[in-house]
Amino acid sequence: MPGWCGAVTTSSSVASADLESLAEVVGDLAKEHGRTVATAESLTGGAIAEQLAKARESGTWFAGGVVAYTNETKYRALAVPRGPVVTADAAAAMAKGVLDLTGADAAVSVTGVGGPGEEEGKPSGTVFLATATADDVRVLEHHFPGEPDQVVEETIEAALRELIRQLEEL
Repeated sequence: MPGWCGAVTTSSSVASADLESLAEVVGDLAKEHGRTVATAESLTGGAIAEQLAKARESGTWFAGGVVAYTNETKYRALAVPRGPVVTADAAAAMAKGVLDLTGADAAVSVTGVGGPGEEEGKPSGTVFLATATADDVRVLEHHFPGEPDQVVEETIEAALRELIRQLEEL
């Protein structure tokens, strides 16, 4: 169950250079604070982990990630409670699950609906993003407009920005 939950609506176009820069900031903060980071992804299919793995010295601070694309994988690998997975509770469970699995200090998770249609009664562009540490879980609900690839790109950017916020607070 999340400790904090908020809703955000955004729209912008993300360039890959921006994602690379954000991943570098995550890495710099993780190294500076002596922290490790992990990811749990559904909607983004490992793209957040890919950005982090490409950053400088990622082997020293990136603990790894889990791509749990199907519901069953979320339940089995990340201890998400059975039921709908496009929810704040599922995102929180995913983040805590990957912390437990990897032993990382901080984690980010994403679950949502890329589109083009709805899923679990949620419209395309609905994304739940959670960050977690051993002591805190925060969940944001985003509503990204656009085609599935745009929703994924916006989700990656939002996840990296939330990891930065989380590492700045540690």
